[in-house]
Amino acid sequence: MDDAMVEVLRRKEPWERIAIGFDMWSSAWDMLASLLSGLHPEWSEEQVRREVARRMSHGAV
Repeated sequence: MDDAMVEVLRRKEPWERIAIGFDMWSSAWDMLASLLSGLHPEWSEEQVRREVARRMSHGAV
């Protein structure tokens, strides 16, 4: 992260930074689910969700 972006984030309220982080996490989830659905069209929605959860949690789920 460059210095300009750090300064922008420092000026945000804590709730705004949390919202930005959640939006980034949600976008990553959606992109990964879309990728996995395309790579594995035979998988059910539940299988895709489980694999996304596994990958997003680094195997903790």
